[in-house]
Amino acid sequence: MLNSRADCVSLSLGNMHGNINPKQISLFDALQDRGVIEREGVRLRHIFNSIISFDNLLVSWQEFLRGKRRRRDVAEFSLKFTDNLSSLHHDLASKTYRHGGYEAFKINDPKPRDIHKASVRDRLVHHAICRILYPYFDRKFIYDSYSCRLGKGTHRAIDRLRQFGRMVSRNNTRTCWVLKCDIRKFFASIEHGILKSILAKHIDDDDVLWLLSQVVDSFKSTGKIGIGLPLGNLTSQLLVNIFMNEFDQFMKCKLKTKYYIRYADDFVILHEDRRYLERIIPKISDFLGNKLKLALNYKKVFIKTLDSGVDFLGWVNFSHHRTLRTSTKKRMLKRLGNNAKPATLASCLGLLSHGNTHKIAQKICTRHSPVQDGFQF
Repeated sequence: MLNSRADCVSLSLGNMHGNINPKQISLFDALQDRGVIEREGVRLRHIFNSIISFDNLLVSWQEFLRGKRRRRDVAEFSLKFTDNLSSLHHDLASKTYRHGGYEAFKINDPKPRDIHKASVRDRLVHHAICRILYPYFDRKFIYDSYSCRLGKGTHRAIDRLRQFGRMVSRNNTRTCWVLKCDIRKFFASIEHGILKSILAKHIDDDDVLWLLSQVVDSFKSTGKIGIGLPLGNLTSQLLVNIFMNEFDQFMKCKLKTKYYIRYADDFVILHEDRRYLERIIPKISDFLGNKLKLALNYKKVFIKTLDSGVDFLGWVNFSHHRTLRTSTKKRMLKRLGNNAKPATLASCLGLLSHGNTHKIAQKICTRHSPVQDGFQF
């Protein structure tokens, strides 16, 4: 039987930007021109019908289908697609829609993660919601938020870290200090009430807020009602960015941190003064605790110089170069084994091309006789 969990796993690893159609931006402009979405500075209004429309559901279905056509649950939904779509539209329009439960499973990436997979019907709703809401909220996010956004991602984030390092160190003539922070049990700690109050600040449409509540409240973390978002929902990635945008705005507008980068729950601040970074840690902790009910994972909070190497997003970043984290190298070599498929090999070599990895790339090439003629390291 084909694995129907792969799409949820990819979302859990922060790859939602691969599921967002660039046409969403033009969709956003069209909705603004029609007055469906209000201009900058005004809350979203009158968008419920755009989300649940047959047109949006059909396009969302086509986007959802990519790479999933042969999966059993998708095939079963497709067998009676017209009836299923009509039933879903009716339930949404009459507000009798209720989000279903989740199938839970675990992955190791590299640490164990709990993934929760919704039904095809509910995942179609997730796509329909994100198609309309993502372009609006993406314009509200700060530039240096890189998780699950079109045109962003891990490689852009670590490139930005190198750029910031050069600016703070004045082209590597001064010491650049880096504060690296991580939030403890991030997805499992998000309180639904706080998230819904943040959404209400931006959305002036009770029907949309009702629909979002159906999605948000459909999940509970470790048996606690009203807490946690599932790793696996497309909507979770968008909702997390909306939630953490409150923190981003605090960092930029209140603390006025100029060199700040965030990817999901990992973030770094660069500065020429170590004592400045030490002083803002309590302020960061207080805001997270008081406003968002989140806590820093102090086991992963550190201050060190960029010259000594900063472990961020799978790479150890230095002033002049970056290398793969040792654990990442070991996983890669284990995954390749002795008989790697061409696609797997190409993926690994593509990853290695983003850093100073000549030796390991040559080792892989020698072992596997790569199929990409002319690949440059």
